[in-house]
Amino acid sequence: MLETPAISSVPLGKEFRVLRVAVVGSGPSGVYTAQSLVQQDPEVLVDVLDRLPCPFGLVRYGVAPDHEKIKSLQSNLRTVLEHERVRFLGGIRIGAGGVPPARLRELYHAVVYCVGAATDRHLGVPGEELPGSWSATEFVSWYSAHPDTVAEGFLSDVRSAVVVGVGNVAVDVTRILARRTAELSPTDMPQAALTALAASEVGEIHMVGRRGPSQARFTTKELRELGGLPDTEVVVDEAELALDPAYGDPSALPAAQRRNVEVLRDWAAAAPGRGARRRIRLRFFLRPVELLARQGRLGAVRFERTLPDAHGGVTGSGRYEDIEAQLALRSVGYRGVPLEGLPFDPERGTVPHLAGRVLREGAVAPGEYVAGWIKRGPTGVIGTNRPCAKETATSLLADGPVLARRELPRDPLELLRATGAEPVGWAGWLAIERAEAALGASLGRGVVKLPDWAALRLAAGSAEICVQDTQQQHR
Repeated sequence: MLETPAISSVPLGKEFRVLRVAVVGSGPSGVYTAQSLVQQDPEVLVDVLDRLPCPFGLVRYGVAPDHEKIKSLQSNLRTVLEHERVRFLGGIRIGAGGVPPARLRELYHAVVYCVGAATDRHLGVPGEELPGSWSATEFVSWYSAHPDTVAEGFLSDVRSAVVVGVGNVAVDVTRILARRTAELSPTDMPQAALTALAASEVGEIHMVGRRGPSQARFTTKELRELGGLPDTEVVVDEAELALDPAYGDPSALPAAQRRNVEVLRDWAAAAPGRGARRRIRLRFFLRPVELLARQGRLGAVRFERTLPDAHGGVTGSGRYEDIEAQLALRSVGYRGVPLEGLPFDPERGTVPHLAGRVLREGAVAPGEYVAGWIKRGPTGVIGTNRPCAKETATSLLADGPVLARRELPRDPLELLRATGAEPVGWAGWLAIERAEAALGASLGRGVVKLPDWAALRLAAGSAEICVQDTQQQHR
């Protein structure tokens, strides 16, 4: 049970100056915001709220399971959530069907929304709705055991797959499709996904970009991993590389793009492999124009050959190519979605702001802030969230003396419960961790993620959480 924080015993009124802040979202941007707040203010009290009973956001549910070094960032985020003035409250939905944002604003001096970019972009081509056509986000959620996942059967009767996109997520899903069971078994991948991948008959994986290699978004480190996969051949068509104006003289490119081109050139020049179980084909200057049906489901993806224009973009050539595929994964970017009660810029997919302060009709909305992708759009890497969060925290604390004049209810937890929320505290999360370790041991593996909402709630409930009783956290 979660311990009632010391804040509830502090007299409230005109002399009360301790800021109470709610951070909505426990991914990197939310945790870095909490960290920056407690580092800059020796008294501020922060509740980090999340819709899920588990913290860490995309570090838990978006980083590929075989990227253990990146996933180890959870240890750093964990340290912040165990800070004596930071409290994790999971299982709390803000907005539609949950706690109204206006009510949350009444319970805290300030609210920082760190809700990311919750949807993916579509291709906008005919046939995109065919069975076998998915977003990479859905596929990642499946093999990462996100509790919202309802899809299954990604790999049923799939021999050839197409991944549309040339960013790091595209590389991730391509790599997972090509991985062997022995390499994935030590990870925290859910058992159902591991079993399906073990039975997979995928032999060809096409990763396709509409522009050239010099404009690809993947990092060289991620790209090179494809070349190190056992029993897998990487094929690159030198003729497609040569279409890129930068191919002849990559020295003019920024260092990251130059390294990418050099890796691709080496692969293009390599002799064909022999006997590899799987083949990854990296394709460029092809844009999808239609997903074609075969016997009621996806059978192929039609691409138009593109050519570079003189302005860094591409133009259609009128020549087409069909690539056989029973699975298509689009990885063409993310987009923020409107949150009830907050202004929203539909063009950018972000909340209008000034240095993190939410703007309503051009004016600062007192006590409302944003950080992360909902603030700046889906750009950057995990570390990019640090300066973004610091900027927002600095703005909030600068407003602090005015914000703290408002008297608050004594205990936000009971009032959150009154809205129908069932908060899961740190003890609940620790119980989930123990359950995942026990599940892994029973399967002869390491830690294995619990696969759904029911399992997570059962595990959290085993700690008899009642948000008044966690000695690890607080105040």
